[in-house]
Formats: sequence, structure tokens, C-alpha cells
Amino acid sequence: MFVSPGDFAHRLSREAAQSVASNWWRFLLNGLVLIVAGVLIFSIDWSVRSLATFLGALFIFEGLTTALTAGIDKRVRQANVITGLLSVALGIAIIVWPAPGIVAVAIFLGAWLIVMGTITISGALAARRILPDWWLLLLLGLAEVPLGVLALADPGATLAAIVTVGGIWAVAVGVMRVVLSFEIKRLPKTVDEAFSEPVRNGAGGALKARPDRVAPSVS
Repeated sequence: MFVSPGDFAHRLSREAAQSVASNWWRFLLNGLVLIVAGVLIFSIDWSVRSLATFLGALFIFEGLTTALTAGIDKRVRQANVITGLLSVALGIAIIVWPAPGIVAVAIFLGAWLIVMGTITISGALAARRILPDWWLLLLLGLAEVPLGVLALADPGATLAAIVTVGGIWAVAVGVMRVVLSFEIKRLPKTVDEAFSEPVRNGAGGALKARPDRVAPSVS
């Protein structure tokens, strides 16, 4: 994610905005890969072994993308690296697990979706003063958590159920990330416009810049 929920400042420098905006092509690539992956999940007649390998590779890709995502400060950057490495470890565990059963795949997938959904929801609320369309991130997290719960709800989950959960997640998240990538790309321009927007200093006073407004705030 780009910001930390606990200590987000209400001012965003252009340097920080450029750091966040540098992630736009990663979000775009990630979204496109997820959309293609979702289509493949729905299109192929999977075995448990092949689906586990595919999902594991997808988790590894997600983890590498997250680990390389720049945040607004050093602490967020470190959190992204830790989250990414955990996703990579999960992907490797699914792939190398000896003869994974469908229950094991469901547990891995469900737990990962719930954790990532919770992180995304927190990040969305923290980013509401940075991204005008922050609610897309919120929807992303709100979609991941129930899908994770669905994957964990039935201990005797069928392969068809896992395919459904994985496919819906990949396509839905992929589309949202493609949309968000262009929003992130425009962030430095949003900051420039906010800094150059004049506001009167008191009744009939002189005009001055508004450095404290970087995006529409939501109370």
C-alpha cells in the first residue's frame, strides 16, 4: 500500500506524490496479469495439482509486485516488502506442498485473501486524502475479505468452488487495479493543481496558494 493508517500527514509533497505515482505501471501490469489469470482459471479444466501450482505462481507474482511498490515513507516501504515476501513464501509453500489436497489449497487461498483484504481496506482509508478514487481500493478490500471467508467456509471445498473464488478474485481485482493505475499516474498533477489553487486570505484579503489540499478530503 502507499500510506500507513496510523500516522498519515495531511500534506503531500510533490516528491512523495512522484514516489507513489512511480508505481502506476506496476499496478497496470499487475491488473492485466490478474485479468488474464482469472480468464484462464475459468477456462481450463484444472486438476488439484495444476491449480495449486498456478495459484502458487500467482501469489509469487503478487508478492514480488507488492515488495517493489514504493510507499509515501520508509515505514510503508518496509511494510510492503514484508507483505510481499509473505506472499512469495505462501506461493512457494503451495507449489512445493507434497500432493496438496483441495482443503489445503482452500485454506491457503482463503487466509491470504482475508489478510490482503484487511490490509487493503486499512490502506484505502488512509489514502482517502491522497487518491480521489480511494473508494476503489476500499471496494477491492471489501471484495477480497468475503471471498476469503467463502474459501474457508466449507472444509470439504470442491475444486469447482476454489476455481470460482480464485477466478472472481483475479478478474475483479485486476479490473480495479487497472483503473487505479491511471489514477495513481495522475497524482503529481493533482498535487500541482492543489498547490497552485488560490484561496483568499480572510475577507477581501490577498490570494495565496493552498499547500494543504492535495485531493478532495472525505470526512
